[in-house]
Amino acid sequence: MSPRAHLLVAAVIVATVLFIHRLVSHRVLKSKYALLWSVVAVGLLPLAAFPDILVPISRAVGISYEPATILFASVAFLFATTVHLSFELSRNEARTQTLAEELALLRAELEQAGMVDPPRTVSAAER
Repeated sequence: MSPRAHLLVAAVIVATVLFIHRLVSHRVLKSKYALLWSVVAVGLLPLAAFPDILVPISRAVGISYEPATILFASVAFLFATTVHLSFELSRNEARTQTLAEELALLRAELEQAGMVDPPRTVSAAER
């Protein structure tokens, strides 16, 4: 890669870190995910500065084509991210189900005590 390409990759990585920081400061991205993506971006910075680092890493892993090492690492990272996000989604679905059940029980108790009117059902004609 040419020095110009190295600078471009480094600039993209720095822009990514700044973008992540902006998302966190605007409370769009949680800090635990920001830390993950920042570590990934900063971890790629040495590859942009010193691409020859891939040669010994690729040989140690047994990959003869160095760019394939990046592809392999990317696929492994995305797989791990997908599994983690699936776990988070499942956990949030269970929490949502529990909260909905607790809300229904509380609403029923309030209705029995006469403190709240029962929810009005809307027919299809009224919509």
